[in-house]
Amino acid sequence: MQYTSNILMIRPASFRMNEETAVNNYFQSETQLDPRMVVGAAQREFDEFVALLRANGVNVIVVEDIKENDTPDALFPNNWISMHEDGKVGLYPMFAENRRRERREDILDVLEENGFEISEVIDYSSAEEEKVFLEGTGSLILDRENGIAYCALSDRADEELLIEFCEDFEYTPIIFGAYQNTDNKRLPIYHTNVMMCVADQFAVICLESIDDKKERKAVKEQLKSTGKRIVAITEKQMHEFAGNMLQIKAKNGPALVMSDRAYRSLQPDQIKTLESFGSIIHPKLDIIETCGGGSARCMMAEIFLPQG
Repeated sequence: MQYTSNILMIRPASFRMNEETAVNNYFQSETQLDPRMVVGAAQREFDEFVALLRANGVNVIVVEDIKENDTPDALFPNNWISMHEDGKVGLYPMFAENRRRERREDILDVLEENGFEISEVIDYSSAEEEKVFLEGTGSLILDRENGIAYCALSDRADEELLIEFCEDFEYTPIIFGAYQNTDNKRLPIYHTNVMMCVADQFAVICLESIDDKKERKAVKEQLKSTGKRIVAITEKQMHEFAGNMLQIKAKNGPALVMSDRAYRSLQPDQIKTLESFGSIIHPKLDIIETCGGGSARCMMAEIFLPQG
């Protein structure tokens, strides 16, 4: 299956604009709010998002962040863990030192306590010692049904480690560069999942961000060859997090999750196309998006593990 109704989410305890990730996440920005108000607002957005998912029949396993760990981006667990149908779990090397504390063995215990079976843990985190990174399904857009891993290379997505992942998990890599305008420069986009989403029958992608025409054509052809309807978004829409979407299994069938900000950036014809494949769920995540530089998709780690 390309999508699941089982989702892991981490409730934030130390949320703020992460000074260590801001060096190459150009989606983050400062806020004038008191830090305590920022944490409280993020927790409210998180809780409302979880409630909305559960109201749509999604099984959300919520784990509390550990305040003492001082992990401002803990609510984005998809970057350090991926969970697969064969029982394998991937653990990933993180660019920011304070994000490395997000990897918690007790979370694997929680998954097993909830009836999920883990057969093997493949841990790539030692690559951090070589300053080599691959940030989970932030870096990797997985077409699980067709065994394809799309990846835009960046400081947080190393090509050699991507290929190692593909060998371990049996994926075919599709590698390209994706860029955004920042301070009159063309700079790499930090995570593939802010410019691209692959669902079962369609893909949302900012083709404008793939500057190399050959690479752009190759990505388009690959998507079309697997039967995906391409919904192209603009770079402006990408900056509203319109690429940061995830298809999930809701009680009435497939649903597409994005933030309200992303939803409002879409044109009526884009919404109509997306709704032809299922419902749209769009929580308000304004504080989380502003300070965290991530959105709805980043907050959801999909659980594909077998259940006992």
